[in-house]
Amino acid sequence: MEEISDLLSNKDARLACLEAIVNSLDEGVIMSDSEGRIMVYNKAQEKLEGLQQEKVVGNYLWEAYNYSPELSEHRRVFQTGAPIIGQYRAHSHIHGIPQYVTYSTYPIVQDGQTIAVFSVSTNETKLKDLLYETIELKRKMIASDKVHREYHGNGTTYTFDHIKGNSTVLTNLVSEAQNVAVHNTDLLIVGETGTGKELFAQSIHNHSKRAKSPFVAVNCAAIPETLLESTLFGSIKGAFTGATDQTGLFEYAQDGTLFLDEINSMPLSLQSKLIRVLEERVVRRLGAAKVTPVRCVVISASNEDPHELIARHKLRMDLYYRIARTCLIIPPLRERKDDILFLLNHFLNRFSKATNKQINGITDTLKEILLDYKWPGNIRELQHVVENLVIRASDDQRLLDVANLPVYLRQTIVNEKNAEPPKPTGMKRAIKSATSSYEREYIRSQLEASDWNITQAAKSMGLTRQSLQYHIKKLKIRQ
Repeated sequence: MEEISDLLSNKDARLACLEAIVNSLDEGVIMSDSEGRIMVYNKAQEKLEGLQQEKVVGNYLWEAYNYSPELSEHRRVFQTGAPIIGQYRAHSHIHGIPQYVTYSTYPIVQDGQTIAVFSVSTNETKLKDLLYETIELKRKMIASDKVHREYHGNGTTYTFDHIKGNSTVLTNLVSEAQNVAVHNTDLLIVGETGTGKELFAQSIHNHSKRAKSPFVAVNCAAIPETLLESTLFGSIKGAFTGATDQTGLFEYAQDGTLFLDEINSMPLSLQSKLIRVLEERVVRRLGAAKVTPVRCVVISASNEDPHELIARHKLRMDLYYRIARTCLIIPPLRERKDDILFLLNHFLNRFSKATNKQINGITDTLKEILLDYKWPGNIRELQHVVENLVIRASDDQRLLDVANLPVYLRQTIVNEKNAEPPKPTGMKRAIKSATSSYEREYIRSQLEASDWNITQAAKSMGLTRQSLQYHIKKLKIRQ
């Protein structure tokens, strides 16, 4: 107890402990006082920026980094008290090469007064190396003769044979996708989460003349913004901190297909650079002088209506027109009742065999419940639910019943059934709640009433002209 008491009362000993902790962190830490002098500069910050602790501590920020005091972010945070979050900049240079780091800057407030400012910088080199290692591993898998038999040797797993369903809308959609595959053109696939956008993308690739070339997929929402640009375009050694000679995915795809999933998550600053690549069909690695021709087809996917994204400034209109030279729209599962029944039986057979159970079907009550459910997670959620139903069934059970439903789904269904029906909000919102068949007739009636003047019809429905055109194309409405 005496040692603990001494440490609590001994400020010098406590300070020594804190300094040891700060110096052991993987994140860089720099702190400046009220006058802008550097008071803390840990070992991780040294590695990130290439400066030496003993040469910067005690100096003013602008002296250590050689810039004007008016440009100091620490001084701005000290004066305003407002933190700066998630910046990506280079404050130091080594042999003329900028050392980029991701950092956030915060004020330290005591008794209502700011007394110091500190920044925490993140080293993304490990994440970057792991990402590149994953890409390289996938490349080796494609090239290997020992690839899993389901793989086609090009980075894909699926063909059109894997798309299950018997509804008319799905049959027509597959035919449309097969027709698109014949043409060497960029494509945008629009569909809610779980509708099978990548399944369609892979099937289109394998149905095309590019089937023997690589299919390369990247989820734009899963990679940090600071890494996404180098992942797509590549880099050369020294372009930024930790940069190596790296082939970007545009080059890596060669004559095949590059699949950009969740492109609506791509930051606007990167969207503008993507536009230039798609327009000029050349790509330049970060830090490189020469350009490389882009030979691959680009298939993009969005889980939101692109026109609504444009209206919310989440998607650049000029990028939309380049990625959507052809547009494929996958309707949600709730609009395809025939496919719900088909997929129920399909997954039921699969999971019954996998668990060695003899389940023959489901009760009428359970069937009615599953058909009425909205399936916000679409096919992926349906597969998950059926698997849970089968797992929860007893070994001698032949028919699945409501009692086999997962608890969360039972609660959701009860809430849906007990919920009051939505109150009408006027014609401007009718299109949002209409069923697919009613929606088609409603739009057609408005078009006929306006003598097929799209601008006038859109105004009467409370929509933009672009949004109405999107629905007309989606529902294949013709004059």
